[in-house]
Amino acid sequence: METKTNIRNELFKRNEISFKIDAEKTPSFEEMKKKIAEQLKKPEENIDVHSIKGHFGLKQFNVSAYVYDSQEDLKKSEQKKKDKKEPAKKPEEKEEAK
Repeated sequence: METKTNIRNELFKRNEISFKIDAEKTPSFEEMKKKIAEQLKKPEENIDVHSIKGHFGLKQFNVSAYVYDSQEDLKKSEQKKKDKKEPAKKPEEKEEAK
């Protein structure tokens, strides 16, 4: 596993890392999380792997991940997800509601 970039982002309290890895098949996000945790000696809970991209015909993959200082920092930076989204009302429905 070869580190391509390692940039510190103080605003989000994380390191933004990209790796180049050789593998027979596309590694899973969980496998990459474990490998990054082993290499950087950080807990797996603080790592967010967000991209694994391969090249056609090659056994090389580019992996991008965020390594946070703490699990709280990871939770703070995650986007809020709504359980249910309300469908947008049509203009006719809006007028009827008035």
